[in-house]
Amino acid sequence: QLQASGGGLVQAGGSLRLSCTASGHSFSNYVMAWFRRAPGKEREFVAAIKWTTDSTFYADSAKGRFTISGDNAKGTVYLQMNSLEPDDTAVYYCAAETIKKSDSIYSTSRYDYWGRGTLVTVSS
Repeated sequence: QLQASGGGLVQAGGSLRLSCTASGHSFSNYVMAWFRRAPGKEREFVAAIKWTTDSTFYADSAKGRFTISGDNAKGTVYLQMNSLEPDDTAVYYCAAETIKKSDSIYSTSRYDYWGRGTLVTVSS
C-alpha cells in the first residue's frame, strides 16, 4: 500500500513537501513516481525516481521547481515543491512499479500500485 500526505492550501510562490510511504511490499528495485490530476483534466506525470540508478525524471512543468527524492530502505518518496503556481492545484498521487515493465516511465501504465492522493491547492 502507498500512503501519500503533505498536501494543503498554500499561496502562490509558496512551498509544500509531499511524502509517500510504502508498506507491505518492497519497492526498492523499481520506480516510484508522482502524478497529479487537476480538476477536469487527465492524470499527468510529475516526477519519478528509479532506485537502481538513482535517476530522476521530471515533467517540463516541474523542472526547476520540484525535486523528487526518497529513501528506498524506508520505502518513502518525497516531492519538494517550490514556487507553486495556481496551475499546480491538483490531487497528487504517488505510484510504484512493482512488476517490471517496459512502458514509459512517464506513463500511468508503468505503475501498478497507487496511493489515494493528497490535495494541493495553490491560491493566487
